[in-house]
Amino acid sequence: MPRGALKLAIIGGGSSYTPELIEGVLKRREFLPVSEIHLVDIDQGREKLDIIHALATRMVAKVGADIKISASTDRREAIKGADFVMTQFRVGGLKARASDERIPLKYDVIGQETTGPGGFAKALRTIPVILDICRDIEELAPQAWMLNFTNPAGLVSEAVNKHTKVKSIGLCNVPVSMRMMVAEMMGCQPEELQLEFAGLNHLVWVLKAWLNGEDITETVIEKVGDGANFSMKNIFEEPWDPDFLRALGAIPCPYHRYFYQTDAMLQEEKESAGEQGTRAEQVMKTEASLFKLYQDVNLDVKPKELEERGGAYYSDASLNLVDGIYNNRNGIHVVNVPNNGAINTLPDDAVIECSAVIGNWGAKPIAVGELPANIKGLLHQVKAYEQLAIEAAVFGDYDKALMALANNPLVPDIKRAKAILNDILRENAEYLPQFKLTTL
Repeated sequence: MPRGALKLAIIGGGSSYTPELIEGVLKRREFLPVSEIHLVDIDQGREKLDIIHALATRMVAKVGADIKISASTDRREAIKGADFVMTQFRVGGLKARASDERIPLKYDVIGQETTGPGGFAKALRTIPVILDICRDIEELAPQAWMLNFTNPAGLVSEAVNKHTKVKSIGLCNVPVSMRMMVAEMMGCQPEELQLEFAGLNHLVWVLKAWLNGEDITETVIEKVGDGANFSMKNIFEEPWDPDFLRALGAIPCPYHRYFYQTDAMLQEEKESAGEQGTRAEQVMKTEASLFKLYQDVNLDVKPKELEERGGAYYSDASLNLVDGIYNNRNGIHVVNVPNNGAINTLPDDAVIECSAVIGNWGAKPIAVGELPANIKGLLHQVKAYEQLAIEAAVFGDYDKALMALANNPLVPDIKRAKAILNDILRENAEYLPQFKLTTL
C-alpha cells in the first residue's frame, strides 16, 4: 500500500476499549506513521465519545506524538480518505446485549452475546449496519482496509465478504489470549510458540502447538485438563474434563465450554443472572466506573481497570494486523477470512478463523486440509447456522431465521427456537427494519 501518513477511522469510537487502541498506536509510532485518528459514534453515544476524545487527546499530548484526534457523529467524514476503518460498535448498546442474554435463559437455553440465540440476535441487528458502513467505504475510501472487531465477528465478516467489495479482515482477541495463556503455562515467551489455529470465530481449535520446533500439543492438552488457566474474563471457567480433552486431541478455545459443557454453563448463567445480573448487566457497572475514571482531567494513560472489561490484547490483535498490512511483514496472525480451500470440507466463501500470512495483499489462510471427525461435526453444524443467520439478517427472512436457530447446537428443539425467535424480533423491532412483520 502507498507509504505515508495514515488515517484511522474508528467506528464506535466512544467504546470503553478505545483507550487501549490509542495506547497501541502510540506504542507503534516508530513504524506506523499514524497522523490522524477519527473517532465516530452515533448521537446517543455523544457523551461517551466526548469523554474518550478528551482522554485520547491527553494520551497523545503526554508522549508528544504528532497525531490529530478528531471526534464526531459524521461517519462519512470519518471514513473519507481513511487507510484503515476499524469497526467496534454495538447496535442497541449494552441494554440490547442484556436482552440477548435474558431471552434464551427464559427457555433454559444458553444466553451469551456471541454464541447461541444471543449471538444470533446481535447478528440480526449488526449485519445491516455493517453493510451500510461498507457502502460508505466503497464510495469514500475504496482502497481502505476494514478491520472488523464487532461481534459476532465471523458472521459479520462473512456478510461483508459476500455482500460488498470492501477489503476486509475480521479479528478477535481470543486467539491472542490463548497464545498468551499457553506461553504462561509453558513458561516461555509467546513468540517462541507456533500454534496452528483453525475453526470459526469463538469456535476455534489449536490443532497443533510447537515450542521452538518441538510438538507440545499433548503437554498443553494435559495442562489445560489439569486446571491451568485457560479462560477469558467474560467466560465462567468450568473445569475441563481431562479424559475428554485427551480424546478430542486438540486444544479448544474458552468459548467451546458453551458447546461441550452446556449444562454446567447454563446452570452458572442462571445463578449469576439471578444473583449478580447477566454479563451485560455486570459490564454496565464496570463501564460506568471506567467512564468516571476517564473523565479525570489528570488521567493521560490507559487505566489498568480497563483489563477487567474482558478485552485483553484487543489493541495487539488489531494494530499488529495494521502493521502486518502496512509494512508487508508476511507474519502469521489469526484472522477471520474466506476459507478459500484452507479447510477442504467447507465452501471457499465460508469465513473461517485460522492462522494466515498477512502482508500488503491482505490475508492468505494456511491450509489444514480435512479436519478430524472429532471437530468436523460441530464445525459444520455451526457454519450451517451462521450461513442461515446471515441470509436472515440481510434479507429479513423469517424462515431462514427460524432454520438458523433450529440448526444452532445450543437450541434444543424447534418449539423453543420459534419462541426465542419471536421474542428476539419483538424485543429488537426498532433495530430490525428488514423484518417487515406486523404481528408476532
